[in-house]
Amino acid sequence: MIIVVMCINLLKIIIMKNISTVFLALSALALSCNNNSTSNEDNINMSKENVPKQENTVADKDVKMVSVTFANVDPGVTTYMKSLVQNYLSIKNALANGSESEASSASGKMSAIIKAFDKSLLTTDQKKLYDDIEDDLKEHAEHISEKNDIEHKRLHFSEMSEDMYEMVKAFGSGMTLYHDHCPMYDNNKGAMWLSETREIRNPYFGDKMMTCGSVKEMFK
Repeated sequence: MIIVVMCINLLKIIIMKNISTVFLALSALALSCNNNSTSNEDNINMSKENVPKQENTVADKDVKMVSVTFANVDPGVTTYMKSLVQNYLSIKNALANGSESEASSASGKMSAIIKAFDKSLLTTDQKKLYDDIEDDLKEHAEHISEKNDIEHKRLHFSEMSEDMYEMVKAFGSGMTLYHDHCPMYDNNKGAMWLSETREIRNPYFGDKMMTCGSVKEMFK
């Protein structure tokens, strides 16, 4: 009888120890799962924070980058082109603002710059291309500076812009420029211009349709 009681007591002790072991194991497992869950959430959050925000380039998907024909030109040619472009841009901005006097003034300065240019700075190939443009460019500059009629100025500016496009494409400008196009000018024949800003400010219609147009190309 005594032996039976001893066996029963021993069995109880074994069962109690096993229950404690199972309980400890379950507690450890639960703690481990909780820590892993927290760790995973932290990792996800850190990953989200470390992902760089990409700039929106959708607006540039249709804009073509234009390469300059003559990559190496005399520093004097570079200086000349900068002055030429700056005065051209002053004409463009004056026409966009509807200012005849400012357009005339800038165009007069442009004519003087063209006349004073030393063409000996150009190579044979550069001079040939330049001579094909110069006389036409000079004529439009003179018309814009002399005639007090803003629509007449705009007509010659549209043709001047074609010449300036060829000039910049050949020799560069030392700055970023945008080739813009207005489809409605001249009875929907359209016209282009060069701009120093990505924002459309139409020199052909001014306040009537300031934002008419789109960027087609970019010089950099």
